[in-house]
Amino acid sequence: MTRYVSFPLALATALTLSLTACGGDDDKKDAGTPLTSVPSSTPSAPSPTAVSTVPVTRTADELTKALLELNDLPSGFSQEKDEADDGSKPFSSSSSRCKTLVKYLNATKAPGSKASVTRTFTGGQEGPYIDYGLDSMGTAAEVDDLRDSYAKAVDSCTKVTLKTEGSGNTSMKVEKITAPAYGTKPFAFRLTGTSGPKRGLEYTAAVTGVDDVILSVGVLAGQGGELEPATEAAVTKARQVLKPA
Repeated sequence: MTRYVSFPLALATALTLSLTACGGDDDKKDAGTPLTSVPSSTPSAPSPTAVSTVPVTRTADELTKALLELNDLPSGFSQEKDEADDGSKPFSSSSSRCKTLVKYLNATKAPGSKASVTRTFTGGQEGPYIDYGLDSMGTAAEVDDLRDSYAKAVDSCTKVTLKTEGSGNTSMKVEKITAPAYGTKPFAFRLTGTSGPKRGLEYTAAVTGVDDVILSVGVLAGQGGELEPATEAAVTKARQVLKPA
């Protein structure tokens, strides 16, 4: 089973887990429990301090503690079992303008990441599937550079192809969307199946910075309102656990 999104979100994992459970034509009104609540603590705006250029070393254990846990989510969700990367590359495009985006969507971790962790939750067989990822980049400057590169890749590409084993290819529209205003320089995008076996399948993703760590959130088969609270919750906990150097 593949994790196409360990970077920046666990898109591959979410898609792989859900493609057999929810078809592109499924009615989203019957999807699982919506994510409408966040951890009890309220996020506070970071203090305006100078960005450190000294590399920070983060361990996978440290990042894991900063990920949301099942008890941080509303009732009705369950945690998906981690699956090993099988090396597959489900996304492709015939356009050279999409080369970078395809590379990122197929990656198992953020390029240049020193440590990477992900966790996936589901509200039921038909979703929503929510992926959280944290990648340690060493410095806030590296986070900014990668975030800018990813945003540029999204802006440069209008569609990609998703290959689903056993059911053919799905053309997916790529579009930038308004990002939840949490973390540093957040951006967000949406992939929507426009033709093929997974027509109507929708995936939304947010990428933002928490000091020297790049944080990603992905929602597959959601009801339209999960990305905002999911991102707020993820940033809140990451800030609580990952203290600046």
